[in-house]
Amino acid sequence: MSYPGYPPYGQPPPAGGYYQQTPPQPNPYGSPPPPGGQYYPQQPPAGQPYGAQPSPYGQQPYGAPQQPPYGAPQQPPYGAPQQPPYGAPPPQAPYGAPSPQPPYGAPPPAAPYGAPPPGPYGAPPSQGYGQQPAPYGQSAPPQQYGGYAPPAANYPPTPPSLGYGPPQIIQWSGDADANALRAAMKGFGTDEKTLIRVLATKDPLQIATIRDTYTRIHRRNLEADIKSETGGWLEKGLIAIVRGPLLHDVHMLHDAMDGPGTKESVLNDVLLGRSNADINAIKSEYHRLFRRRLEDDVRGDLSMKTERHFMIVLGAQRAEDSAPVVPADIERDVVEMYNATEGKVGTDEIKVCSILSTRNDNQIRAIAHAYRQKYARNLEEVIRREFSGHMEDALLYQLRQGLDKYMHQAQLLEDAMAGMGTKDTLLVSRVVRNHWDRSHMANVRGAYEKRFHKNLASRIKGETSGDYEKLMLACIGEPV
Repeated sequence: MSYPGYPPYGQPPPAGGYYQQTPPQPNPYGSPPPPGGQYYPQQPPAGQPYGAQPSPYGQQPYGAPQQPPYGAPQQPPYGAPQQPPYGAPPPQAPYGAPSPQPPYGAPPPAAPYGAPPPGPYGAPPSQGYGQQPAPYGQSAPPQQYGGYAPPAANYPPTPPSLGYGPPQIIQWSGDADANALRAAMKGFGTDEKTLIRVLATKDPLQIATIRDTYTRIHRRNLEADIKSETGGWLEKGLIAIVRGPLLHDVHMLHDAMDGPGTKESVLNDVLLGRSNADINAIKSEYHRLFRRRLEDDVRGDLSMKTERHFMIVLGAQRAEDSAPVVPADIERDVVEMYNATEGKVGTDEIKVCSILSTRNDNQIRAIAHAYRQKYARNLEEVIRREFSGHMEDALLYQLRQGLDKYMHQAQLLEDAMAGMGTKDTLLVSRVVRNHWDRSHMANVRGAYEKRFHKNLASRIKGETSGDYEKLMLACIGEPV
């Protein structure tokens, strides 16, 4: 389903970042969706306090990077080695230097005499004698699902999202907020407004500081106190905030797979489109908390090729955000996508899953654009026709997240409120997950208004009430 006023999937968003009623001219390979987030500035100007209101809708983007047109010569970064002119022999590596890596897609070098033979088609490479497996929570060597193995990453890794990295000590005191929270829950009655005001406006590092400070000063557990003093969806939202993004994701995964049935939407929300660092942090925290491997629980709840799809995702072999968009690689991926879907009888599902699960957002955007240019069809249409069920939903999630993460998150928020009744579990988790980054949340609000021609705050007011409504509005940036 295409969005009115939104360019068909496979075309990059327009350079201005705001969606037009007529499709724009195609941009070059890898042009980002609103560069830097052109719904609102990506970062507030220097000196603006955390949690301040974003600039009015439609303001000129702040610090949006300019992309060179496709085919223009790339300027090497400062200090990078100069490339030899075309036709010149490559420079000789100094004696003792490691051998250069073969280009992406080139056949692997021949194994030395006496090396073990490769495994069967589609099998992971054999582990050498005495080689130790990678520690749990760290990326293992890529496995060849369906004969496809992603390239080794030689680019700077994408840092973990805020709240997913190692614990940090920040130069900020949580004493006043910890005391305010205790006063709001002590004695007869509960001051819900203070709970919302204190918790809904903090970033993940501040929440962790408040949680630790509350325990240190009052010798009590903040999460347990909130559970005893509140209820309903207000309690669910406050607990999601107090746990922080990583712990909340881990609990959401466990609850989604606990008991009969699996809540596939939760698996999609938590695991798809994530960086390798975030995936590894989620796996490690899940194992620490529940003493079980996340891969084993996912494997036990999914089946067949959908299970293999999520095993690729959990392998954390996605191209880092710093990996470039190489036109020759994009062309190869486009041809492989076509040959796996429209170009044959039947569908090679794992090939498509492998490509969308191991490419970064810029590369996915370039693949979708090039596919439309080459075959005059949107990738979303192809996926809808060739797939069904949970795998279709998961592939569409990865495609849309790569094309425009702000518009995709806006659509997910609407999906949680559309139809008969509100999907409160999804609404709470999606609002809280987006609210951790205030500039990201502002861009999502701008995308929502552009897509649905209504204000997100007004839409939430129509679906919630009471303190639950106040918490959701505070999380999207409305004054408490």
